[in-house]
Amino acid sequence: MINTNAYTVNADFGMAESFAIKDGKFIAIGSTKEIQQKYVALKTVDAKNLSVVPGLIDAHCHFFGMGLQQQKVDLRGTKSYDEVLDRLVAFQKEKNTAFITGRGWDQNDWEVKEFPTKEKLDQLFPNTPVAVRRVDGHALLVNQAAINLSKISKDTHVSGGEIILKNGKMTGVLVDAAMRFIHIPQPSKKEQIQALLDAQKISFNLGLTTVDDAGLSRQTIELIDSLQQSGDLKMRIYAMISVSDQNLDYFLSKEIIKTDRLNVRSFKVYGDGALGSRGAAMKKPYSDRENHHGAMIYAPKKYREIAKRIAASNYQMNTHAIGDSANYWLLKTYKEALKGQKDRRWRIEHAQIIAPEDFKMFDNIIPSVQPTHATSDMYWAEDRVGKKRIKGAYAFKKLLNTYGKVALGTDFPVEKVSPFLTFYAAVARKDLDNYPENGFQMKNALTREETLKGMTIWAAYSNFEEHEKGSIEVGKFADFVILNQNIMEVEDTEIPNTKVVATYVNGEKVK
Repeated sequence: MINTNAYTVNADFGMAESFAIKDGKFIAIGSTKEIQQKYVALKTVDAKNLSVVPGLIDAHCHFFGMGLQQQKVDLRGTKSYDEVLDRLVAFQKEKNTAFITGRGWDQNDWEVKEFPTKEKLDQLFPNTPVAVRRVDGHALLVNQAAINLSKISKDTHVSGGEIILKNGKMTGVLVDAAMRFIHIPQPSKKEQIQALLDAQKISFNLGLTTVDDAGLSRQTIELIDSLQQSGDLKMRIYAMISVSDQNLDYFLSKEIIKTDRLNVRSFKVYGDGALGSRGAAMKKPYSDRENHHGAMIYAPKKYREIAKRIAASNYQMNTHAIGDSANYWLLKTYKEALKGQKDRRWRIEHAQIIAPEDFKMFDNIIPSVQPTHATSDMYWAEDRVGKKRIKGAYAFKKLLNTYGKVALGTDFPVEKVSPFLTFYAAVARKDLDNYPENGFQMKNALTREETLKGMTIWAAYSNFEEHEKGSIEVGKFADFVILNQNIMEVEDTEIPNTKVVATYVNGEKVK
């Protein structure tokens, strides 16, 4: 590859004019003249002085889930409950499925910012079960047909979640652990394979070469491995195992599973719910719901047990924590379980709201954050937590200054897949309409260099993979992306418009 404008993201954050690749790895980096003279036998690709960055890493997403979503109704961007219903009707008219599933509605985007109720859903679909997730995946809207099929009622006991009632009746909205009572048909193996291939195509087209899939079953991990070995799935995947007693028993009895494209060495644990559905666990009540604190998914004893088991292994613990109470409790549990162990790289996923006194607890715990959450939530987040607590929310710079690194992701399909929206949100902290004019809590914005590191070398570090990827350096995998513009120099407003010209994995063009 010659005539590049490549950001190496090495220790000096240098630039590379050209580089040479052999057997899937970088073997030389230098000037175009040097590379052409020394490696005359290698095929030459002229990058025409376009910008090149290391292969982009999404440190927290739902790759498999996003692929499955391509087969379901998409409710993202709906501006009213009626629009949700219209999309459901149109989807069913086209697909005629026995059980309608989907994701993406968000009552905070509607004029009436309240959870919907199921009456209209029951009228439209009296016999076909419907179960559609809120955009964050932490609330589920179901109709009576789905309730009947699952045999639950308003009196069903729920720990770590809530069945939302109105006037003593079920509204059809279930939050967090309550969602588990709904029996949704599992996709066939054919549908699962198609989901992985669909997700790969979308991700490669946007420059992603490694994805951290936050919460996978043993079956899905084994399917991924088989597709990678057959050559059908070329995406590199850092697989976080969904925590369960069965998965702990199985994987902790084995060594870490590591190939060039698959890394299985971490467990994904849920601490609390989401802020948008008021499931995030807060130290003090929500500012917009009296005497409501959200909830932890498990009892405190369970987190201690999980952490103790993982701490006794070589595996990593990566825990979803949104509210300040959840973050404090998980950080405290981590510290107790690790007992001063170094370089375990345990992660807090999201780390959205931190009490001022608790930031210091990130001294040896990696903050894994999603910049677009800040710009998606900024319209209503202060209503949830109030003026004082919002200062410790989406505090990426403060977390970076505490730990020294941040791993950046999107949480797609909760947010859009594009890493350039991640970059823009981290740097500008604005939405695509340039709101707010001066950025949202700009003291916690990241620089462009910090952001690119968070999407490459720091994300690789959070996966224990910094010696094999995350930068353009000799000996590392030849994963890189050619862009149509220089994201390190263009105007902020132009960053979201960045296009991927080509994506390479192992030196092979995959887009």
